[in-house]
Formats: sequence, C-alpha cells, structure tokens
Amino acid sequence: MAGVITTLQVQKNNAARVSVFLDGEFAFGVTLEAAERLCKGQYLSDAEIAALRTQDEVDKAYQAALRYLAARPRSRVEVERQLARKGHAPEVIAVALDRLEQRAYVDDEAFAAYWVENRTQFRPRSAAALRHELRQKGVDVATIQAATEAVDELAAAWMVVEGNLKRWQQLSEDELARKIGGLLARRGFGYDVARQTVRRAWNELHATDAA
Repeated sequence: MAGVITTLQVQKNNAARVSVFLDGEFAFGVTLEAAERLCKGQYLSDAEIAALRTQDEVDKAYQAALRYLAARPRSRVEVERQLARKGHAPEVIAVALDRLEQRAYVDDEAFAAYWVENRTQFRPRSAAALRHELRQKGVDVATIQAATEAVDELAAAWMVVEGNLKRWQQLSEDELARKIGGLLARRGFGYDVARQTVRRAWNELHATDAA
C-alpha cells in the first residue's frame, strides 16, 4: 500500500475533503487540513498511511460530534453514545472527545449548570428529579451535586403551579391539594414542598375573601 503521492484532488461532492492518489491510483481521502501536510511526490509508508486513516476517522467523529452539539450542549457521555451509534470505533471516539474537551465544546460542569438552569426556567422540577436526569446523561456525582445544590424547590414548585391557579379557583382545599400534590409528584417534588405549595396556592386564591 505504501507509495508516492501522484495527485491530491479536492473531491467533487465534498469540497472539504481531498482524494489522495498513490502511484496513479486512488488510495484514500483526507480532510483539507490533513492534505495541507501532504504534497505531490511525497512517499508515504504503510505506517504513515495507517496514521492518516486513523486521523481521518477521528476528524469524521469530531465533525459528527460538532453537528450533534449544534442543537444544544451535551454531556461527554451523550456525545460518546451518539458517536458509538454512528459506528465510530471506541478508540476514535476517545480521541475526538479529548479534542472536544480541550476546545471546551464538551464540558460536563458547564453542561450540568446549563441543564439545571434550562429546566428551572422552562420545565421546573425537583432537585432529585434533576439529579436523576443528569445521572442518566452520565454526569458524575460531584458535578451533579454542585449543579443542583442551589435549586430552590419551593420557587420551582410554585412556577409549576402558578399558571393553573385561575382554573382551580372553585376547588375545595382537599381537591386543590390533590391536584397540586399529583402535579408536583410527577415533577419529583416531595410531600413537604407540596404541602407548603398547597397552602400558598389556597391563600393566593382566597386572599380576596379574607380581605
């Protein structure tokens, strides 16, 4: 397989890749970046070709990861799982992930903080529920703890309930408690948070009556 580079040609269907011809025959493709280190007339040994092919696989995995990360931040394990699903080899994935971390595209601490902030703003839930979600995404225990320790569960529970108050205005206190208790339980909130939230909701709904 060793040979002399006779042609370096940008691929017609992908301008980001270059076809490498050895001794007049197509041998393999590389990225433009990799091609910049090659030149016509250069001799490539079997070991050098193997290294170029491995690097090309890493580059492909890296680019696939960037596309996956474009939608939202991801944990390292999420990216690892996605690349494995796409058929990339474990050793290739490991190198690509290290590069992503070096360039701060993958950062589990930043991801965990983002996840908690995003959930709190758009789909509030208990700290326990957040911890469970982050564990499922492969984040380590210490990082999860740091990201969730400041979660205000009473404030989060009230965000869940507040938008429903008007349509619950005619409920009895027991009926209100069942509605709120069930809703908060589905978001992972415990009894004490639910009890305090029911009391606040009841007071809010009947503040005018008391006045």
